[in-house]
Amino acid sequence: MPFLESFTDQTPLELLVNIIDILLVWFVIYKLITIIKGTKAVQLLKGIFFIVIAYLITQALNLETLGWIMQQVLNWGFLAIIIIFQPEMRRALEQLGRGKLFASSTLNEESERNRLIEAMTKSVSYMAKRRIGALISIERETGLSEYIETGIPMNSDITSELLINLFIPNTPLHDGAVIVQRNRIAAAACYLPLSESPFISKELGTRHRAALGISEVTDAITIIVSEETGAISLTANGDLHRNLSLEDFELKLRRIWFGNGQQQQANSSWWNWRGKKNG
Repeated sequence: MPFLESFTDQTPLELLVNIIDILLVWFVIYKLITIIKGTKAVQLLKGIFFIVIAYLITQALNLETLGWIMQQVLNWGFLAIIIIFQPEMRRALEQLGRGKLFASSTLNEESERNRLIEAMTKSVSYMAKRRIGALISIERETGLSEYIETGIPMNSDITSELLINLFIPNTPLHDGAVIVQRNRIAAAACYLPLSESPFISKELGTRHRAALGISEVTDAITIIVSEETGAISLTANGDLHRNLSLEDFELKLRRIWFGNGQQQQANSSWWNWRGKKNG
């Protein structure tokens, strides 16, 4: 086969150069995908892919008029791509100028983890001082889709300001739990299952029972701020950690949510979001 012969005719050095060339192209494409991920450019790329498929079909079926139209679209497509993807191209050039385009993804993940912990700690601190009741459940391995469906969908970035606003008394979404999925707020005003354990202290209210209930049937982490006392608590794996100081809360949340440094390096995907057990 000519394709195989082209490889066998190459010297080891030429073969190594070709492999490096392919890997570099793959890496550049991967970085470009990460830049446009989560932007409107993804939908535009789908449209371009559809146009290319339509053009190939017109060629195969010999549809002259439609084929001519598709040909014109492709001929002017390069200029259209520059205009349509101008924001993404500008962002890529800015990142390249700052030296961030090829930065380690590990540093980006660590920065995102720190941002999430800071947002959670800041919002909990604010609500605890003012005795604003709060219930925040964080999805881990076990999916929380069935509980997300009981609330109001949000799909919002996690910020301390948004979390605080969601639990302000007498607002439409303050009653119920906020569920965090990946690094976003999936839904608010969600219903969680109440624990039926007879060993729960009688002084614990509905929020604590709901937090324990979800921790008994899933591996979710749930944060509770008491409306009566402003005390901060946290549940995970059926355990309730009560009356935490802000420093202890931050340390426990970071350790349970993200694990230690060795565990973070061992996980190739973000926070073990593969292979969910429920939804």
